[in-house]
Amino acid sequence: MTTPVRTDLSTSPAFADVTVYTGGVWLAHQDVHVADGVVTAITDAAHPGDGNGYLIPGFVNTHTHLQQSLMRGIAECTPLLEWLLAVGEESVAITPQRAYLAAVAASLEALRSGTTTVVEHMWPHPSPEVHGAVVQALRDTGIRALLGRGVADRPDATRKWGFEPRLMQPLGDVLEHVDHLRAQVADSRIAMALAVPNPRSVTEHGMTTLREFAQSRDLPVSIHLLETPTDDRMCLEHAGVGAVEYLDGNGFLWDRVLAVHCVELDDVGQQILTDRGVAISHNPLSNMRLGSGVAPVPAMLDRGMMVGLGVDGAASNDTQDMLETLRIAAYVQRAVHKRADLLGFGEMLDIACGGANVALGLPEVIGGVCTGVPADLTLVRFDRDYATLPVRDPGASLLTAGSPRIVDTVMVGGEVVVADGRSTRIDEAEFTKELLALGGSSAG
Repeated sequence: MTTPVRTDLSTSPAFADVTVYTGGVWLAHQDVHVADGVVTAITDAAHPGDGNGYLIPGFVNTHTHLQQSLMRGIAECTPLLEWLLAVGEESVAITPQRAYLAAVAASLEALRSGTTTVVEHMWPHPSPEVHGAVVQALRDTGIRALLGRGVADRPDATRKWGFEPRLMQPLGDVLEHVDHLRAQVADSRIAMALAVPNPRSVTEHGMTTLREFAQSRDLPVSIHLLETPTDDRMCLEHAGVGAVEYLDGNGFLWDRVLAVHCVELDDVGQQILTDRGVAISHNPLSNMRLGSGVAPVPAMLDRGMMVGLGVDGAASNDTQDMLETLRIAAYVQRAVHKRADLLGFGEMLDIACGGANVALGLPEVIGGVCTGVPADLTLVRFDRDYATLPVRDPGASLLTAGSPRIVDTVMVGGEVVVADGRSTRIDEAEFTKELLALGGSSAG
């Protein structure tokens, strides 16, 4: 069943007679009005009837690697460093065409699971054409994106104390390219960020240079941190301090930094990151798949830390399904803490839609759909999947049984980019043929 979504947003509600999650509660029979890409009002339905679905804010996927959508299953059942080397080989050989197809595929999958914003953490790569292909893919799908341009300045082919040298460039060239990309994406749904692979991949001089560059342009910085004990072990061996202390001692922790994973973040590290205003991207499925462990999310939240939700790349999570990640993020903490009353729908939705937004430079979204913010919205219909029926509690149904099958309509910046569960911009049948033609070929 196709939901009635008005395209003339200036005279009619964008969503008519829907149940809206706003202010921390569900309100039935509401009209949601949008003008100039912004939610302007939520009012009683002008023509109430049987209702046309349930409206929530779009999810913000705070961490992914779009190119990995062509690397599913790579180095399955191997330790993290071995897995990283395999992904590195694929990344060295990526072509602009494959980068484009991968980014489109990942973006469509994200949109169809209710995600309206992705924070892309690109690995360093010397090809401007590869970056241009990713930008074009983001434009073509209509998703909102924070595009993290990969940067590292300590080469090491082993990936233990540095980064894959074949993917690196002089720091000055990289930053010049970031400015070029900033100009290229101006006045679009894409904004730029810096993406640092990990504390081991950047020198003390590099940290100073990157912070000055990022702060002068108000750019967020994403960095993998303590996904496993490797960061601490290598920083202790080479710098004499742990990973958090290494970054903090070089002034590389501030309120526009997003620390990704933080599975091994101890009490001291949590306090340092809290004091510096650093946000966290929690990626539970990837951490499970790679055997990394479980991040101490309840303790982080108790400290008042900003925690967002991430799917990670398809080479370590296998999908870009935010609804699956939403559920697992709650369930894994309940299992670890042996408590069924942890991380219910309201708290998980706040994490998934806005937990790290302040650090990322995105509007704060708390309590559901808000007025005065970009109209990045997801409409779900439980009648699209009998596995979610009957609906006793919409929030419980979303958290415990939601899947992309129930996502009916996705709006980004006031534009409907998914309707009746399909992209309005990409010919999905033709695109599927292009992906099938790739077969099992390598990135080369």
